[in-house]
Amino acid sequence: MNLAVEKVGDVLIAQLEGQINSANATGLEADLMGHVDKGQYKIVLDLARLNYISSAGLRVVLMLAKRLKQAGGALSLCNIQPAVREVFDISGFLAILPVRDTREDAINSLA
Repeated sequence: MNLAVEKVGDVLIAQLEGQINSANATGLEADLMGHVDKGQYKIVLDLARLNYISSAGLRVVLMLAKRLKQAGGALSLCNIQPAVREVFDISGFLAILPVRDTREDAINSLA
């Protein structure tokens, strides 16, 4: 799993690539929460290159969304691939997390 981050205004874009599973979810969570700890309260997860997410990965996304909400911030997801979208849908996450088609739409939703 690779994580690349960039800033667009006051929004952090986290590009996830590969797979999020029990072997790497803890490290990913630490990386993402580190940004929140440094005052980054608007985050877009760009999932265009993510091809698998396990329940451990779903937990990371949920914990991040919860932490951002508590801090007065927000999370938006974009570019979800069909196989990953199905996991988010089955788990009920699509009903509770904002999902946008494009990175630009996700950034604008947090403005």
